[in-house]
Amino acid sequence: MPGPFRISWHDLERDGLPKNTTAVINVAGQNILDASQRWSSGFKQNVWNSRVETTKTLAKAVAACPPKVFVTISGVAYYPPDKKEYNEESVCDKYDFLSELCHEWEAAAKLPEGTDVRQVTIRSGVVLGRNGGMIKQIFIPFYLGLGGPLASGKQYMPWIHIDDTTNMFVHAVENSNVSGILNGVAPQVVTNAEFTNAFAAALWRPAKIPVPEFALNLLFNKERAKIMTEGQKVSPKRVLESGFKYQYPTIDSACRDVAKW
Repeated sequence: MPGPFRISWHDLERDGLPKNTTAVINVAGQNILDASQRWSSGFKQNVWNSRVETTKTLAKAVAACPPKVFVTISGVAYYPPDKKEYNEESVCDKYDFLSELCHEWEAAAKLPEGTDVRQVTIRSGVVLGRNGGMIKQIFIPFYLGLGGPLASGKQYMPWIHIDDTTNMFVHAVENSNVSGILNGVAPQVVTNAEFTNAFAAALWRPAKIPVPEFALNLLFNKERAKIMTEGQKVSPKRVLESGFKYQYPTIDSACRDVAKW
């Protein structure tokens, strides 16, 4: 939106990047799990445009006036939700709407050959932060002792603390040896049930009331509810190799931080 110290999409298309821009980070995207929005063709188009079309617009501006580095975000939905462990070197085919979205999102960020810009794409897992995302939605039910695992609870839940997410973007910008794909997930692989137990323990509350899969499918639509009912086993191999240090490498440490009232 227009405003002081802001650049609107219209400004960007008209004027390009500001002079002397050295880094561009793109994290634009409509909240997919907004329960107030029905999973309609119109909302899906908004989800698509807010990621793919905005990235295309930024990539065009970056190519016209190249900064040193262009960092974009994608999602772990790129990887299939099976028992196999995936890292940044894994190549996967499209398998549903969300995976196709990730493929096209990443393709939209690619600059023309010969453009002298270092590119990094961070495939983010579930971001845990006290003031937004999943934690904001589940905090009160868990605080009241009404929390529990989603669906079977056995599905993997690739996660990362919000401070580690932001630090990873800074790491990508400031380190010239970092390029390509990074998995924006914590090094500890957990299931939804393991997360549930850790978050409930951090709140000193029980969490014995499961949310059945049919209820999530009914509320969010099955195609969208997959984000919660299915999960990918993802490791941050290249992140660790790049020397990045996690502030919250374990689910217990992350939950203790986001469980603060």
